[in-house]
Amino acid sequence: MAAPTMTKLSCNFSSERMNVCAMEGDVRVHGKPGTVYVVGPTDDSQRPANGTVPVRPYSRKWEETSTMQMVREVVIRWSAKDDTSPPQCTVTHAVPAVVFSTGGYAYNFFHTMTDIVIPLFNTAREYEGRVQLLVTNYDRTLIFKLRHFLAALSVFPVIDFDTDDAVRCFPLVRVGIESHKELGIIPALSRKGYTMMDFQAFLRSAYSLKRAWAPPANRTSGQRPRLLMMQRRKSRALTNEADALVAAREVGFEVVVAGPDVVKNMAKFAEVVNSCDVMVGVHGAGLTNLVFLPRSATVVQIIPWGEMKWACWSAFRDPTPDMGLRYVEYEVTAEETTLKEKYPRDHAVFTDPLSIHNEGFTKMWSIFLEGQNVTIDINRFTGVMRQIYQFVTIS
Repeated sequence: MAAPTMTKLSCNFSSERMNVCAMEGDVRVHGKPGTVYVVGPTDDSQRPANGTVPVRPYSRKWEETSTMQMVREVVIRWSAKDDTSPPQCTVTHAVPAVVFSTGGYAYNFFHTMTDIVIPLFNTAREYEGRVQLLVTNYDRTLIFKLRHFLAALSVFPVIDFDTDDAVRCFPLVRVGIESHKELGIIPALSRKGYTMMDFQAFLRSAYSLKRAWAPPANRTSGQRPRLLMMQRRKSRALTNEADALVAAREVGFEVVVAGPDVVKNMAKFAEVVNSCDVMVGVHGAGLTNLVFLPRSATVVQIIPWGEMKWACWSAFRDPTPDMGLRYVEYEVTAEETTLKEKYPRDHAVFTDPLSIHNEGFTKMWSIFLEGQNVTIDINRFTGVMRQIYQFVTIS
């Protein structure tokens, strides 16, 4: 009698960003109760004493007591072949499956991209469309927003894991998606050696974007480089935005303004971003759209007052080199923040901003991110625009 087929399984719990498990063989997924059954003989080296492993398939593991509590737990359960507990297959698939969540902070576009879209590409792209995506914490609005990306990643409709009462059997299942860093991929850690440029090329294909590169505009022939100004309304807004737009136009840019309503249609806005040579905005989720810029384009991040470089650098400065983008920053001074209208100059907000950070994230967030707008020095801003203009044009 032939030996029974061994079901292979492996889990990686060593990353600070995510837990992931991969199972190959007799794997049965029952979404409604949130269980993945690993059936048959296995290598028990990773099997816990109680035969189960819980995984929250979202890429922000270090925020265990906050963000991750908004993510449904998926339980991987080991069962012997002759065990009566694993349910029988009602649907059999010939392709692998990837289980991930649209919970957590997915409502914020930065987190949509860094916690879900990039890790999902890194995990599922290798199957060249022949993969079934199963989504827990199913967010219908977000799935619709990402429909072009998801359709390029998988030829099959996305399945709402939480309401699916079918028992689906797959030859291979991955629970969790592989995340390496904010808005980035580390090729040495990627199973297929993917890079952020691979990811951008995938986005260009998914959204039919025309430009892979941003060639310099020719001043002699009258070409004007396109500058995209990302607007903010509720916080960190530019109070003198109209003056900033005039200054950019006078330097020589063709200026495109992106308000909150414009960015809602992801596919259309991706085309707008890809048509631009420069993106300018105060630190915030809107700058995440830099993933649609062509290579050699320039990102200008306006850093709010309050010793906020660490957050701004991690989110938008550090990822740009891997995408072939040039990064420029404009750091707001105490004279340029509306916080001067709320606090005296001898307040810690101005004399020791880091002491506010030390009071906790909520306090820092409420003052320096949600509590201020910006009135930029137009002369200083014009100088920055002139330097960028020289870089993105030729005579």
